Amino acid sequence: MISPNDFKEKKIVVIDGFNQSINDIKFNNGNIRLYKDGKYIDQITCFSVISLLIIGEATLTTKIIDNCQKYGISIFFLNRSLKYYAEIMSKAEGNYLLRQKQYQMTFDECLKISQKIVENKIQNQYKLIDTKFNNFNDINLCKNTSELLGIEGSCANIYFQTIFKEIGWYRRAPQTREDIPNLLLDIGYSFLFNYVDSLLKLFGFDTYKGIYHQLFFQRKSLSCDIMEPMRVLIDKQLIKLYHLKQIDEKDFIFRNGSYDFKKYEFSKKYRNIFLGVISQNKEQIYKYIYEFYRYILNDKKYKFPIFKIC
Repeated sequence: MISPNDFKEKKIVVIDGFNQSINDIKFNNGNIRLYKDGKYIDQITCFSVISLLIIGEATLTTKIIDNCQKYGISIFFLNRSLKYYAEIMSKAEGNYLLRQKQYQMTFDECLKISQKIVENKIQNQYKLIDTKFNNFNDINLCKNTSELLGIEGSCANIYFQTIFKEIGWYRRAPQTREDIPNLLLDIGYSFLFNYVDSLLKLFGFDTYKGIYHQLFFQRKSLSCDIMEPMRVLIDKQLIKLYHLKQIDEKDFIFRNGSYDFKKYEFSKKYRNIFLGVISQNKEQIYKYIYEFYRYILNDKKYKFPIFKIC
């Protein structure tokens, strides 16, 4: 487990295989070395890396994979459209006490945590649109997650229609990419999800064992839970892009029923912006997960964390 002070120096490293500037990655004396056609280009100390995002094709040696595990570095693989398709995760699976706590959590304990997650998410959403939410008592009165989902869904409809009203918002449609805002939200949320997932695994959580999001085949439900109050970081950044006129519709193309980038090069701008906002808030994200970890181990001693937006 990384201490909060050590984490301050950690960063996400993007390796772009499509621009052909890097096509080989090796390990050397505690450093990740980057090569182009066998020629050494640059290196990064492993102590400063929390995760590698590899876009496109690159060659990894077994030594680099072994050392990424040793230094707690997770590796994510993305395609040209910035869709995640594989991972090599750094884990702390030996933390059996934590996982025992996860697996033995009662219905009432799960409901209590779910209520806190939804309340925190709605607080952040309504703060962003400068609107008061007066029904927090309804959240605490929910008897199951289905009732919580109903409240969350109703608030989400109001929230999205309000925050994106100036850009001709129609609806939130995950993974459909039916319009440009949904495409960009999918990318931003995906980066945030993978980042949260990598941190949770560093502490030893089983990220498939959710609390608010229930068990579902191949879904990392706990990572879905923990990123909920943080989603507003991506929403806020998207509306900022529109206000600053940084979104150029000529960068996109509609084909086969969904939007994509007209050229791969156009995606870099948006990728870097969303990764940038995650990096800017990395300490706060880590602190939330760190406090969540302590709460799960001892909820009598520690309070459930709150993720606040500026």
